[in-house]
Amino acid sequence: MAIDRRVFLLGAGFGLAGCVTNQNPAARVQAKAVAEFDPKYAAIDTEPFPVPAIDLSKVSPEFRRQEVAYATSEPPGTIVVDPAARHAYLVQEGGRALRYGVGVGKEEAFNFQGEAVIQRKAEWPRWTPTPDMIKRNPERYAKYAGGLSGGAGNPLGPRALYLYKNGQDTLYRLHGTVEPWTIGTMVSSGCVRFLNQDIIDLHRRVPVGTRVVVLPAIPSA
Repeated sequence: MAIDRRVFLLGAGFGLAGCVTNQNPAARVQAKAVAEFDPKYAAIDTEPFPVPAIDLSKVSPEFRRQEVAYATSEPPGTIVVDPAARHAYLVQEGGRALRYGVGVGKEEAFNFQGEAVIQRKAEWPRWTPTPDMIKRNPERYAKYAGGLSGGAGNPLGPRALYLYKNGQDTLYRLHGTVEPWTIGTMVSSGCVRFLNQDIIDLHRRVPVGTRVVVLPAIPSA
């Protein structure tokens, strides 16, 4: 089936299940109150762990969740990830879509592309760096080889959607982030990261079995 380029948004390379950036975790900045307020990005205190408010001064308006016109041949309910544009779309009826800003793999080789299915959903997921990540940076990742339990400091954030292809785990996920200022950038080790409030929103909207289309990270000429 031909895939409309505009709908192919999910591909931000998630292949390395580590899904973290190369930035030092010590550089994390705590969200603070800002003059511009959007209730969609307010703090959430009903979760097992706190979900801080998003400092919107660090997130461009184009990367905030919004409903947009979206012409595509993909059926409603499909998620399309466009790594090149740093957007993901949840296709709706009537030529509309919910658009989310995302962060994607810092190198094209880290980015998954093609079609996949959400075969598992998790709340406050456990994070485990891949063997490749540990090999590339053992000093940073070897101590997490056994995994890191879900929680406020977990790189996957409050939710994760696991992508499978032909029944096999691709090791790519859609997930939250402890670094909201990286949304709209190419910075991850392959994951497609969302603002925490946005991945919570997407997680509740899509069931297991949802089809995901990830476009190429570099558009064809």
